[in-house]
Amino acid sequence: MEDNNGRGTGESANSLTNRQGHPVTDNQNIRTVGNRGPSTLENYDFIEKISHFDRERVPERVVHARGAGAHGFFEAYGKVGNEDIAKYTRAKLFQEKGKRTPVFVRFSTVAGAMESPETERDPRGFAVKFYTEDGNWDLVGNNLKIFFIRDAMKFPDMIHAFKPDPVSNLSNPERMFDFLSRTPEATHMVTFLFSPWGIPANYRQMQGSGVNTYKWVNKDGEAVLIKYHWEPLKQGIKNLTQKEASQIQAKSVSHATQDLYEAIENGDYPEWELCVQIMSDDYHPELDFDPLDDTKLWPTDKFPFLKVGKMVLNKNPENYFNEVEQAAFGTGVLVDGLDFSDDKMLQGRTFSYSDTQRYRVGTNYLQLPINAPKKRVATNQRGGQMSYHVDSGQNPHVNYEPSVIGGLKEAEQVGKVHEPHYNDKLVREKIDRTNDFGQAGDTYRNFEDWEREELISNLVDALKVCRPEIQNKMIEYFTNADEDYGKRISDGVAKAVEMRKETTHTSSAAADEATNKAQQMGHEADPY
Repeated sequence: MEDNNGRGTGESANSLTNRQGHPVTDNQNIRTVGNRGPSTLENYDFIEKISHFDRERVPERVVHARGAGAHGFFEAYGKVGNEDIAKYTRAKLFQEKGKRTPVFVRFSTVAGAMESPETERDPRGFAVKFYTEDGNWDLVGNNLKIFFIRDAMKFPDMIHAFKPDPVSNLSNPERMFDFLSRTPEATHMVTFLFSPWGIPANYRQMQGSGVNTYKWVNKDGEAVLIKYHWEPLKQGIKNLTQKEASQIQAKSVSHATQDLYEAIENGDYPEWELCVQIMSDDYHPELDFDPLDDTKLWPTDKFPFLKVGKMVLNKNPENYFNEVEQAAFGTGVLVDGLDFSDDKMLQGRTFSYSDTQRYRVGTNYLQLPINAPKKRVATNQRGGQMSYHVDSGQNPHVNYEPSVIGGLKEAEQVGKVHEPHYNDKLVREKIDRTNDFGQAGDTYRNFEDWEREELISNLVDALKVCRPEIQNKMIEYFTNADEDYGKRISDGVAKAVEMRKETTHTSSAAADEATNKAQQMGHEADPY
């Protein structure tokens, strides 16, 4: 018999049960023949417990595995800059001043595994899920406003090069720079990554960016190109030098997760302002780069940051795995009034991200509370792994469309559909205006002196273990960006190579040194 609180006979409010709801009366001992004998196969409580334990980690993300998250809200300003936002987009969440939309944000590092240090030199993921009245919108980006590559075809190779060696399982900067030395468009991103901007002090004090170029669409179906940017409000921006990051890592590999959690627990809620840059949707011959190129910044003197709203994070997850680890984002998750541009990286990511979630979390990942929209869902999708409810419909017998016997029907189109026109050959070619080094040089010259010093030091430290042909190609790229930049790297690498006694290496210079020290340190002991 159950009582009114859903408890079975002999259960209290805190009684342990198994997943079938059966009370667990002994959680210390498996069932055996005598207290020293073999166990039996019908140990149901044990088998359920251990088999679930064996499966309680979904495959970790290939990228962005290490992360932290929080809940909050986005509050619209009702305008874009000083203009009526409806001029550019009909997306409902932006239209009304003060309108609040619930959000969940996941911050992350990119290349490291789930337990990797949060002090690593690495881009940081900045993914926001908006639970809008029209369904979910995922704005998936990074802390830096640009990326290494401009074509999705190169993404798997890039990540492979940045990951540990598949034989030794050790990180090796030569692998990374082997790839980068044949990827000139990455010079701009490398300049940011090896400067202090490559190690944000924490998740609260870093910027965010959509990185890709999107579109806004108004009620007439007219579109403009859009770049999204998150700018910290009250908490400001702060980055670490490599020395500072190493000091933190010596005592904690989770400092950024702890910082975010404690700030929210203490009521010091972090805030970001969402800004956009707007550009007409055309070729823009006046620019020396293609506006769809992810390796480029849009100049703010021509395309200023326009404020559209702010985000506040005010609630920590109740369960890390259910909310942070199972949170699933995709660049294709857009609502009415938002659209895709022809950005090649965006096109590739739009397939890859959601496909990854179906593999990693499961076919029905969108039924999980953290991923489900906070509105009605009605599809004809059925079954699949871990399906635990059926999407709503008039007639449960009809799981197809069209139908005249009570099936779901197509929704009415509100606003004119955006229909871009194309008239060109289908080709496999890179864009015309690459300009791989111009903005990298601008960025170098715009750095403060201490940032340039840190950049040179970090690059020299990574390059000194690389083969000469890799060093020479990277020096060529840096020189193309700025003559002083290239000369300082060249001089630094030459000096560092001369000081290195060994001619081979397995990992980074610092890791090689630490391994050698470990062989000489420690205390011998007799076996016991």
